Order: sequence, then C-alpha cells, then structure tokens
Amino acid sequence: MKVVIVEDELLAREELLRLINNNFPGFDIVACLDSITDSVEWFKKNNADLIFLDIHLADGISFDIFEQVAITTPIIFTTAYDQYAIRAFQLNGIGYLLKPIVESDLVHAVGKLNLNQWSPCHLQQLLDSLQPLHTYKQRISTKSGDRYMSIDIANIAYFYSEDRVTFAVTKENRRHIVDYTLETLEPKLNPIRFFRLTRSCIASIEAVKSVSKYFNSRLKITIKPDFAGELLVSRIKVPVFLKWLDGNSR
Repeated sequence: MKVVIVEDELLAREELLRLINNNFPGFDIVACLDSITDSVEWFKKNNADLIFLDIHLADGISFDIFEQVAITTPIIFTTAYDQYAIRAFQLNGIGYLLKPIVESDLVHAVGKLNLNQWSPCHLQQLLDSLQPLHTYKQRISTKSGDRYMSIDIANIAYFYSEDRVTFAVTKENRRHIVDYTLETLEPKLNPIRFFRLTRSCIASIEAVKSVSKYFNSRLKITIKPDFAGELLVSRIKVPVFLKWLDGNSR
C-alpha cells in the first residue's frame, strides 16, 4: 500500500513514521511532504492509497489543497485541534487523530480502510455524532480604534480578508475589524449558515444573492451587501457548495 505523509513538524513526522512502521511494515511510504505547495504539486502527478494529513501546515490550512487538486484517496487527519473534525470527514476522512497520536487510535483508523468502512452512510453517522458536540460562536467582538463592541453572528452577512486584516460586514453594510484570520474563524461558525466561498471570503446563506455557472465548471457567486471582488467557487468545491445551498449540512 502506497502511503503519503503530509506533516511539517519534524518530531511529529518521525513519531508517525515510527508508529506506521511498527504496526504496518508492509506500507510503502512514497512521500513525506511539509507544505500545501509541495502537496499540490505532488498530487497533480502522483497518487497514493492512503494519506496521513496534518491540518495546520507552515503555509496554511491543509484543506486548501483540495481547492487546487482533486483527491479521492482516503485520508487520516492528524492535528492538535479538535474543531476541524466535521470538515475533515467531508473530505475523504476515515480517521481524525489528535496529537500526540495514540498508537491504538492509529491502528483503529487504518482498520476502517481495511474493513471498507468508508462510505457515504458512515460519513453521515460521523457527522451526526459530531454535530451536537460542537458549539458555534453566537457573538463576535470587533474594534474601532480603542473601542470594542460585540456583534451578533446572526447579523453578519459575510467575513472577508484584505491585506492580512479580517472584516465582518453586517446586513446593514457596516464593516468592522475582527481579531481573527479566516482560517481560525471558519471552524467557529455554524456550517449550516456559513460557507467558505474562497480563500478570502466566508458568506452566510442570507448573503447569497445569485449563483451562476462560470468557466471551467466553477460557480460565480454574488452576495449582498455588495462585495468588491469576484467570488468564484472552485470546481472541486462546487458539489459541497450546492449541497450547502440546498440546506444540507456539509
């Protein structure tokens, strides 16, 4: 079985290699990658039977890989954070291992692959079990100069980033600076109401004004209040977006 490891921390990568070699000596580690850029380039030209994927990499969140290249290989996610579990299981995830990785948990996750437990039905069961455990933000603090205030999440149309600053735009078209990146903010938002349209914009369902087909199987989204840039949902994310638009949890 050809296995790829995507992990940017040397000690974590060495420990994962040790656990894999101890329990699955027949696995062939064909690549060890440490960034989104390297991973995208590798998967454009190669494939594997199983991927161990860290979520936080040096150049961003590894979910960005899926926006640039189509991957259907089963994935075991490895991370120090628990808030990304729902999204991970939507992206071919068969396991979600929190660091430091427990050896028995790794063996159990790989066993799901061997037992063909990966299926849409299994995914839905995982999502159903995880959803009630997650508490999403109801309010968010913003700042203007030396002043801070709180805004109800329900009143926010969308978030966007510009020049490394994140803004919240309310339904009344008021813009506020928030002390989050979109990467850290996304898992804190209810995925039934909010969707990461692009790397620079997370929009609420109420903000979606129109959806139209675009070149190369993408979708062009118009939101309200008006957004200055062009919002194009990538071809890979189109099925997930349409499911979200239809009212189904991602």
